[in-house]
Amino acid sequence: TPSLPFRKVDIALGCSYVGAGASGGSSSKHPATLVLRGTSVRDDGNWGDVTEYKVPQANPDSSSPIVFEASAQSVSIPHAESLLHADCDGEEVNCEISPYSSQQAGEGPCRTSWFMATLQLSGGISIALVLRGPHCGSWEEEHGATQHPKLRIPMSKEGTLLTTVEFQSSSRNTSLRTHLGSLVTLDCRFALAPSSSLSSLEWRRQHQGSGHSLFQYQVGSKGPAAQPKVHVDVAELLGSGDASLNLQGVSVGDEGTYICLVSTPLHQAQHIIQLHVAEPPRVRVIPTAVSLERDVTTTLTCNIAGYYPLDVSVSWTQKTPEDDAEIPLSNARFSNHRQSRDGTYSITSYLSISSATARAPATYTCHVSHVALAEAISVSAHLKAPEQTGSEGLVGGFIATIVFIVVLFVVLRRRAAKPKPEQLLRASE
Repeated sequence: TPSLPFRKVDIALGCSYVGAGASGGSSSKHPATLVLRGTSVRDDGNWGDVTEYKVPQANPDSSSPIVFEASAQSVSIPHAESLLHADCDGEEVNCEISPYSSQQAGEGPCRTSWFMATLQLSGGISIALVLRGPHCGSWEEEHGATQHPKLRIPMSKEGTLLTTVEFQSSSRNTSLRTHLGSLVTLDCRFALAPSSSLSSLEWRRQHQGSGHSLFQYQVGSKGPAAQPKVHVDVAELLGSGDASLNLQGVSVGDEGTYICLVSTPLHQAQHIIQLHVAEPPRVRVIPTAVSLERDVTTTLTCNIAGYYPLDVSVSWTQKTPEDDAEIPLSNARFSNHRQSRDGTYSITSYLSISSATARAPATYTCHVSHVALAEAISVSAHLKAPEQTGSEGLVGGFIATIVFIVVLFVVLRRRAAKPKPEQLLRASE
């Protein structure tokens, strides 16, 4: 299938500008709009007419929303289709713009302004854009220019801040869930303007207050420094900007917060990905079938093993042929949680069935719910009605025979004692 053609559109996003408060106090938020001018998106032929973004107010004051116009000519905007169709797809876009401090931004009253725009889609995509502010000319030229009433930097005639995207990085996921032993890819990509270059890439992991480096690559060095089980394709990193980390043979110990840190000589951008390990439990009920015996308490055992994380829900139900639905039971007992060497957990549940109160036949079911399961696991055991043993059958047959003989003897005796008709006739004569 041939690829769809690209089309240039403007993408306008409602944002918040987060800047330092008065006299260096706590940060403050101000309404802002980010307009990504000339963004390339694939045209599926169903758009119709698309109009350019028009600035709503030509002469802004200090209370007006700050409009950032960002040119995306030299650096492509990642996930542009997702940003464009976010409203139609029911996704929310969280956008924040803040000033970016750069040591080489310039000196004196005329210096280049840099900004960092972070975009977070509710579906998991995260995007970081480094925006270069208005270019500075000589002080005489800038001295007479109109400055933005709030940011005090040169603005356009329409009252907007003209910026260019110099550096972008993105990740498809901010949170991932995987099973033990799997291969997982933590997505991280970037693109730079021709005037910039990659300096280094580092992947870090943090968990429960401690952190360490998993992968480090410095451009110009002999090679990367990497921990076991992790891999980044350096050729793809330098060729296409693919900084994704591959993690092999995932274990419980790999769970945590992963940070992708991409650096240039001037800037840094990072993406945070939460990796969760979720292993489903194995469930077994012992015994699977049992006969109810008089004056005996039967115990059913439900073994739940090999699950992670710890939280698990276990319940029992009973159902007889006369019941329309399963009846919840509350008399189950539980063992303590046990942890295996691989970090997974296990627990055992016991259900006691007394012959004095139980009804047979019946089905007893152990239900297990866990975050790694799409639906609960249900495993059943069948309770059969009491069966007669061989000795009980002989005793019953003997008793029945005796009863039959006694009844027969009584009947025959009554018949023998009853006078015949001939005898009654002679007696009357």
